[in-house]
Amino acid sequence: MSTETITLAGGCFWCLEAVYEQVDGVLAVESGYSNGQLPSPTYEQVCRGDTGHAEVVRVQFDPARISLREVLEIFFVIHDPTTLNRQGNDVGTQYRSGIYWHAPEQQAVAREVLDEVNAANKGRVVTELAPEASYSAAEAYHQHYFANNPGQGYCAFVVAPKVEKFRRTFAARVRT
Repeated sequence: MSTETITLAGGCFWCLEAVYEQVDGVLAVESGYSNGQLPSPTYEQVCRGDTGHAEVVRVQFDPARISLREVLEIFFVIHDPTTLNRQGNDVGTQYRSGIYWHAPEQQAVAREVLDEVNAANKGRVVTELAPEASYSAAEAYHQHYFANNPGQGYCAFVVAPKVEKFRRTFAARVRT
């Protein structure tokens, strides 16, 4: 079986991870930090906003079961790509919207989808498109955060509605 990996930034990584862990065809999701200047930053350093990193998820998927285009279509529904460095109450460059590709073929597909979404949003999309750089995994307690902490306040009021939106919008893509 061949696999692909794409790295996505769309606000808090807990939200993206919670959704992609439920997507049929997704094999693994890892929360981390990407595209900043500091090697192996901590959560506290990234939260200060001075490392240049985005909170991201690395999504490993089976392209025979779900295409990169479909992975990106989900991405653009579960976050707002028109708000610069912000998702809801989460503000800072670490919460930017970004697609960080791993191969030139991914860049081409991502550019095509990004252009379509931008046209549909009257040119207001601020999603960054770049190769993945300086990635490091987030601390262990961030992994599978929503699954492990569904009753935590942020999870209940911010993450859960995004998961529910995914489940409603992409019912055929929900892992059974």
